[in-house]
Amino acid sequence: MKNVFAILLVLQCSIASAQDKRAQYPAFLNNSYVGFHVGYIDYRLSNSQLEGGVHAESVQIPHLGVRAFLFGHDFNQYFSAQITYMRPVQWVHYRDINGDAGSHSVWMNLAGLTAKPRLPLTKDIFLYGEGGLGIITRKGFDLGEAAALKDANYAAVLWGGGLQYRLNANWNLEAGITSSPAHNSARQPRTSFFSGGINYTIHALSEEQVERNSSSAFVFPKNLFQIGYTTDAFGYGVNDFVSKGAVPVFWAADVQIAHGLSANYQRNIFHTRRLFSLDWGAGLASWRSRTNRQQFSTASLYPILRFTVLRARPLDLYFNYSLAGPTFISRAVIDNRQTGRQFTFQDFMGGGIFVGHKRNINAEIRIAHYSNGNLFPRNPGVTVPLSFFVGYSY
Repeated sequence: MKNVFAILLVLQCSIASAQDKRAQYPAFLNNSYVGFHVGYIDYRLSNSQLEGGVHAESVQIPHLGVRAFLFGHDFNQYFSAQITYMRPVQWVHYRDINGDAGSHSVWMNLAGLTAKPRLPLTKDIFLYGEGGLGIITRKGFDLGEAAALKDANYAAVLWGGGLQYRLNANWNLEAGITSSPAHNSARQPRTSFFSGGINYTIHALSEEQVERNSSSAFVFPKNLFQIGYTTDAFGYGVNDFVSKGAVPVFWAADVQIAHGLSANYQRNIFHTRRLFSLDWGAGLASWRSRTNRQQFSTASLYPILRFTVLRARPLDLYFNYSLAGPTFISRAVIDNRQTGRQFTFQDFMGGGIFVGHKRNINAEIRIAHYSNGNLFPRNPGVTVPLSFFVGYSY
């Protein structure tokens, strides 16, 4: 009998050790959340923001706004921290400046890093506060060679509060106010955002789900090295199709790349049983611009969402999407365009295949984009045309 128990114990330990750790969410995602809120922005832009001698007959101020909760984390039921991004759906327009009969847009957005204490009122209803750092960016406009409304980019206090209602373990409804004070030297009025929306919280998968993901016979390569070549020989039609078409799913930009070389390393940190995987990546690239043939380089860290839509005997076919990868860019002025500063974000989308018995050989095609997410007033962005990659995975 003792021998039977010993054999069962050995088998249980063997199964546990064979369980794929990538079949469970990474620890940093447990109790983390994302969300999307819609509401009313109150910011009273007027002729007071214009330079001396400049006057608009009217100022059109759309008040519909959105706020994205890019990443938040619940440390416990009483305290969270979050990174957010808020902007109006449509920009403000100053019309008929000094009788020019034109319309001049002014855009602004507010990025936030805030703490969020919570006080439970009932089992499912919480009163919350919010406070921390906000980065306000405003892009003005010129009349001729002179600024009519100056750009602004500054740090400010961000505060607010509201109510949270827990629908279930994953979904929460929220309604509240977020505000930043006026900034006299930038001539920026107080900004308040009254909003409501929904947040989704990620929790660790159950043992049954982890076991199901682990027992899959499908291959999710743990490590991938890639070398890529970019060329504008095929034009920018693919970029235009996904950024300017009927259903835009990517971003357009003003600065264009002629060609480039890049090297990337990617590591898988989570996968489901068959379809989805999440990777972290790091990449270095050298680029040459299309207009002035200027050379510059980028260094990026980025997340990758990969969807393996076809698994067949000869190959696995996937599509991938990467968003908001923090990037150092060595040149801030490219082709006579001020692209911001030397911090930007990398985005890319594409598709590829893994071939071979162990899916060691990789080939991929993608397009990419760099922009600073309007963290700075100047943000024309950089368009990267078709890039071709070959890689080795293990």
